[in-house]
Amino acid sequence: MIDLAAIESERARIRETYLHDDRAGSSARGLHHMALLSSDVERTVRFYQELLEFPLTEIFENRDYQGSNHFFFDIGNGNLLAFFDFPGLDLGPYAEVLGGLHHIAISVDPATWERLRGKLDAAGVPYQVESGASIYFRDPDGARLELLADPLGEMYGDRVL
Repeated sequence: MIDLAAIESERARIRETYLHDDRAGSSARGLHHMALLSSDVERTVRFYQELLEFPLTEIFENRDYQGSNHFFFDIGNGNLLAFFDFPGLDLGPYAEVLGGLHHIAISVDPATWERLRGKLDAAGVPYQVESGASIYFRDPDGARLELLADPLGEMYGDRVL
């Protein structure tokens, strides 16, 4: 049994201790790229570029593993989603683990959200809609993605930035 009251109490304590309206600016300039794994480079390119409309911006050999590709997609606002393939390593299927990836939320405008939802339907990609603004689905290798119709810095009408 999960003690929801204790969890809410701990959340309130953390909010009170660490969440400040007068917080300093971040030391970071932004997300350069987030790197995921791909079992099939061309399938990944077709999924992200053709289905989701994230342009491929570059592909080159991974400096750390000869024969491996490192390739990038533009996800807007100067941010990139990157992939590696590791031929010959026989990696296992995607799994959510502590310290691992839960999902990637990518903001799109509402008209694009609707268009991409239609493309997911046409491609037969299963998805789940939550709160009328989020579409959750998996990429070809199982990574969970969210297309969020809220603007950057907002989530379901609340400011998060």
